[in-house]
This record gives sequence, C-alpha cells and structure tokens, in this order.
Amino acid sequence: MFLAVAETSIVSTTLFFTRRIFGYTFSNEKEVVDYVTKMAPLVCLNAIFDSLQGVLSGVARGCGWQHIGAYINLSAFYLCGIPVAAILGFWFQLRGEGLWIGIQLGSFMQTVLLSLVTISTDWEKQVYIYIPYLLVQTGRNNEKRKKKANSQIQEEEHRA
Repeated sequence: MFLAVAETSIVSTTLFFTRRIFGYTFSNEKEVVDYVTKMAPLVCLNAIFDSLQGVLSGVARGCGWQHIGAYINLSAFYLCGIPVAAILGFWFQLRGEGLWIGIQLGSFMQTVLLSLVTISTDWEKQVYIYIPYLLVQTGRNNEKRKKKANSQIQEEEHRA
C-alpha cells in the first residue's frame, strides 16, 4: 500500500502542477489545451483511486474472494458510477466532465467498499485457514504438522 500511495502521489502531483502545459502533448489548439487543463484534476483523482483499488482488489484476490470483488465492482460501477455519469454527462449537459465525475464516483465507491472488506477481515483467522494449504504447497505435509494445524483451526473456530 505504501508503494501505491507513493507512486500515485508523485504522478498526481506532477500531473496537477503541469496541467496547463500537459495539453500541448496532445495538440497546439488552445481549446484542446484548455479542456485538458480543466479535466486534469479529475484525471489526478482517477490515478489515486485506481492505484488504491488495485492494491485492495489484489488483497481480495489473494484471499480467494474474487466473487466479493466482482460484486463490489458491479455495484460500484453499474449501480452508482455509470448512472451518475449518464445523468451528469447527458441530462445536466456536463458532457465529458460529467462522464468523468460519474466514473470517479464509481471508483471511489469501489475503493471504499474494498477498504471496508479489508479492514473488517479477521487476519488471524485467515492465517489459520491457509496453514494446511501452505504446508502442502511447501512439501511440509507430514502428519504431525497437519494435526497441529487442524487443532489450531479448531481452537480458532471455538473462540469465534
């Protein structure tokens, strides 16, 4: 998470402070440069949320919770982000800016929901769930270790 925050801080800060000249990368027309200048703060937010959700969805995948990540993605974007983007972009005539704001809202919701899942996880219990798998994967699957791992899992289940 530290690397993601460091990287996104550097990228977002650089983009934000160079937003008035960054548009010249795409065109020399003043209208394009002004539009890129206007949209740059939204792109900075996108970089921040995308970096954080990449780490958090990696945690969910690593724990075997792909289905939870899928439900979060579907709800964040299809129930929240895309409808807001369509309303702001087409109904309120914000066009590209409205579309970006809606997608940012979906990305924000995704990050918040994945954070809640990660924060509410009992990591001690996760360790005991995966001990038997680790023993098999590392070739340390003798009977004594299996019995110890199973007894630790049973103790943890009784505590819960």
